[in-house]
Amino acid sequence: MKRLAAWTVLPILALLAWPLLGVGATETAGAPIGSVAGSLTLGQASPQSISVLAFAPDGTLFLGDGKGGAVFAIDTSSERPAPAEPIELHDVEAKIAARLGTRAADVMVHDLAVHPISHRVFLAVSHGRASWNLAWALPNHIANADLLLVVDAKGTIEEFPLGNVRFARVELPNPISADKTHPFLEGVSLRTDTITDLAVTADTLFVAGLSNEEFASTLWRVPLPFAGGASATTLEIYHGAHGEYETHAPIRTFVPYVLDGEEYILAAYLCTPLSLFKVADLKDKAHLRGRTIAELGSGNYPLDMVVVKGEQSDRLFLANSGLPLVVVDTRDIAAFEGAITERPSSYTAGVSHIARSPSNIQQLDALGDRYLLTLQRAASGTLDLGVIPLRRG
Repeated sequence: MKRLAAWTVLPILALLAWPLLGVGATETAGAPIGSVAGSLTLGQASPQSISVLAFAPDGTLFLGDGKGGAVFAIDTSSERPAPAEPIELHDVEAKIAARLGTRAADVMVHDLAVHPISHRVFLAVSHGRASWNLAWALPNHIANADLLLVVDAKGTIEEFPLGNVRFARVELPNPISADKTHPFLEGVSLRTDTITDLAVTADTLFVAGLSNEEFASTLWRVPLPFAGGASATTLEIYHGAHGEYETHAPIRTFVPYVLDGEEYILAAYLCTPLSLFKVADLKDKAHLRGRTIAELGSGNYPLDMVVVKGEQSDRLFLANSGLPLVVVDTRDIAAFEGAITERPSSYTAGVSHIARSPSNIQQLDALGDRYLLTLQRAASGTLDLGVIPLRRG
């Protein structure tokens, strides 16, 4: 990816007028988690799809297998510690295609995650992009990713083998059936939305997606060290742009976050409500109504979310399919005591937010404490890996 011009980076830096402490999905990022080592056995991890990726701070890779209705924990201790160096890789699809001996037009990246110790970039990849003929589809709607690739700071691409690894697998109770069809994507099974996002805290793996319950939107919780099964809570939110309460649309991207000493799930949905769920209220086999705190703009998929930590307050960065990068000060989230419970009169409503360049970012993740790694579709049409500096010097 070409280096971002100053006018692109500086509007973001202007929001961060203090030295940054780090970047992560939660306030517990970097803290030790419940070790999964005792849960892992050596063998062949065989996910039916590599739908979503997420790392724990200790380097454990959690892999969401939407087609298989399960989550894998995978040992990555072979990754060697290395500093977080800027990664700029132009035309990722073409370089992956050259590595695989296929066409760039066939390569589709489904998800991205940065290893917290080696700082190499893990990519879930399929050969399905040539079949992407539905405007509102996402990669998992089109194909099942079956390759786990790794990119380093030099741009070297290699496969991370799953054939002889230490791993564990937990099945999700009652994932949505493959015979249920998508409401607006013709010919697409709702099974493709079984797992839409993953996130890890010190003691829990959270999994968002769809189940077979009457209220399909579900948040599963798998306690760490990944030795037991998953519990499930169905979810409901008020969607201001649609003017109704909804239970069938899954969370698209989310982060666990601590507000005023209590842990919450901060979740974004299609079209694009932003909602809060209190983690303490996520009971097994219960139904929970979230509090909608913002409407960020309809006609948009929220694609990825990350929280940038600062000395005075943190910033939430939200990548989108049809909007620029959205930035929210977490102090504004904490101070917002209301809820959106009726259709707003304007395009956006609720917690204040700022739309900033760059746009067309497909994925975000932390790259150490100095950079935000982005996977961005450039004006030329290429898909590029690049960084946004998060502090000066």
